Amino acid sequence: MNAPRQDRRGHERVPAGLAMNLGTASAIARNVSASGMYFEADTPYAIGTEIRFSVDLETPGGKRVLKCRGEIVWLKPQGGKIGIAMKILESSVEAD
Repeated sequence: MNAPRQDRRGHERVPAGLAMNLGTASAIARNVSASGMYFEADTPYAIGTEIRFSVDLETPGGKRVLKCRGEIVWLKPQGGKIGIAMKILESSVEAD
């Protein structure tokens, strides 16, 4: 009998449906944690690729922009899209 697979994530994941701006491409974040993000995109990336992106957020204090730098850690083709897991390396929140 196989042992259950241990979840190696250090932070809780939160379901999301956030539009991401990747500069020349766009994507939809499906879940987010303090240390990473899973998103779906049309554009393929290579594992180890460093990317920068932003997400517009509506908050009680007004519009904010989450800006991140991350590294692609795994890929999973899903129909016409590509599921992408990314480790967040750096992030900031700025007023819009």
